[in-house]
Amino acid sequence: MNFVTSWSGGKDSCYAMMQAIQQGFIPKVLLNMMNENGKVSRSHGLPLSILNQQAQKMGLPLEGIPATWGDYEAKFIAVLKMLKAKYDLEAAVFGDIDLQPHKDWEDKVCAAASLKAILPLWQQDRIVLVNQMLENGIVTMIVSCNTMMGEHYLGKILTKELAQELHKKGIDPCGENGEFHTLVIDCPLFSGEIELPEFTRITYENYCFIVWEE
Repeated sequence: MNFVTSWSGGKDSCYAMMQAIQQGFIPKVLLNMMNENGKVSRSHGLPLSILNQQAQKMGLPLEGIPATWGDYEAKFIAVLKMLKAKYDLEAAVFGDIDLQPHKDWEDKVCAAASLKAILPLWQQDRIVLVNQMLENGIVTMIVSCNTMMGEHYLGKILTKELAQELHKKGIDPCGENGEFHTLVIDCPLFSGEIELPEFTRITYENYCFIVWEE
């Protein structure tokens, strides 16, 4: 079964893709929804250059689609239909763990494009899941987080010890509720580690971000 991955650039979409491949599904293309100017990803604030590096390391095409929140759903469905025809897709893979509204939305947009929504990580224990990701060779960096965590977490590589530290502080170790987002630097799907540009850290309202140099 050929599939498109809803690719954020972070650990959950990466591990979901690894799991789907392990189950015998075939990856054909990556999809990322960008902000209006098409330069930065909407979910993780990653520049297109970094996402393209990840795609190149996997030998897969990447579709970076600019969208506003207003036309996000319509564009998502339209691009799924286009990719289905172009790559003979039967499924779309998502990295959500247990947010039911997310799954409902994914089921809805996939149904509109006549694709099957596959969520390999669905309803797994979060601390177990993080440990599995790390044990399976995902090297991932925290690239944004809420102010409860603070700027000092930005740029840190996620380890079992760090996940446990967050867990003890009452912060979800997967960041499933938006506490933090990650960037995969290396994983078994990549031919090698990606090269990261220099960055600075900023806090905007109640969220902390890495800002990558162009």
